Formats: sequence, C-alpha cells, structure tokens
Amino acid sequence: MVKIKKGNSKKKLIDTNFKVTIFGSSRIKEGDIRYKQIKNLAKMIGKRGMDIVTGGGPGMMKAASEGHRIGKKNKKTHTIGLAIKLANKQKTNKYVDIEEKFTRFSNRLDEFMLLSNAIVVSPGGVGTLLEFFYSWQLVQTKQVYNIPIILLGKEWKELYRWIKKYPLKNKFLDQKDINLLVLVNDAHEAIKIIDKTYEECKKRNNLSK
Repeated sequence: MVKIKKGNSKKKLIDTNFKVTIFGSSRIKEGDIRYKQIKNLAKMIGKRGMDIVTGGGPGMMKAASEGHRIGKKNKKTHTIGLAIKLANKQKTNKYVDIEEKFTRFSNRLDEFMLLSNAIVVSPGGVGTLLEFFYSWQLVQTKQVYNIPIILLGKEWKELYRWIKKYPLKNKFLDQKDINLLVLVNDAHEAIKIIDKTYEECKKRNNLSK
C-alpha cells in the first residue's frame, strides 16, 4: 500500500482516472446484503478501469475496496482510502492501494470532493450523513462541478420524502436542489448513472479510463 503525504510525487497516481467515491457505514458486516451490493458495485467500477475512493476503513468501505480489487484489470486502477485518525484507532482495510491520513474531518471531506467525479451514498450513520449533506451543499452552491449524488438503497427513501415534505415545502430549498439527488434501488441502477457521468466527463476532459 502506498501512503501519500502532502507534496509526495506519488500523489500523481491518484490524479488521472475517473473516480467514484463511496460513502457508507463502518458497522455493516460481510454477510449483510448491503455489503454484498456495494462489493458488487465496486467490482463493476473496477472492471471499467475507474478508481474508487472511500474512507478506507471497515464495513461498507471494506466492501467497496474488496470488490474493486476483484474487478480491476490493471495496476493503473486504484482503490484510494482517505483515512481519519480516531480515538478508537480504526484500521485501514487490507484492500486499499493508496492511503492518505487526516486528523480533521473537514480537510478529509474537502479531499473527497476534490477527487470525486461521482458519489454513491450507501446506508450509514452520522459520518455518512455528514458526508452526504456536505457533498450536496457543495454541489448545490456550485463550489464543485455538478456531479451526481447517488443514494443507494431503500433506507434513503424516507429521508428523501422528509426533505420534500418540510424543507422544500417551506421553501428552505428549491426543487432544482432536490433534482441533484438520484435515488436508486441497486448496484445495476447505480452503475448506469456512473457510466452516463463518465461519458459526459470524457467529452469535457481528457480522462483516462
């Protein structure tokens, strides 16, 4: 595993490929159907020669890193883990190719957004919700390019309804802000959005695949 430090020339390794960031709980175990779904999605992403970016830890982050390792076809495709130093000393999972460590969540969140061409939000707790809302706000305020925020799984439907019922109804946000979110049921629906986004990015930039 390559460990990146600020200013390290090896950081160039993570600056070329199309990247999909996957957020999700560290508490979901391997036998869970949601773990398997993220692993399958990451496998498809790897087969396409795209990188993935996660928090580098256990749970859904491990599922994504493991699936990507299975799917990728060459050494030019990377599993990137943006790890955070926590009091409980959360370990980086063994499937991460490139690791960068952070002491502050704010810096880590900005790095996620700097790297992301597409975002998939799988089920999770406070950390996942933070990542989701931060990503949404930056896209909403156009501080980053209009990348898709894909909410994967039935768990997000009630939150989506609440957002429409209260903040939208009370005009705290606009319908165009809601339209930035894409609800999908499974990995196959998610990969269709990712493929479409990749083709759009390829037209704008000289991205390698």
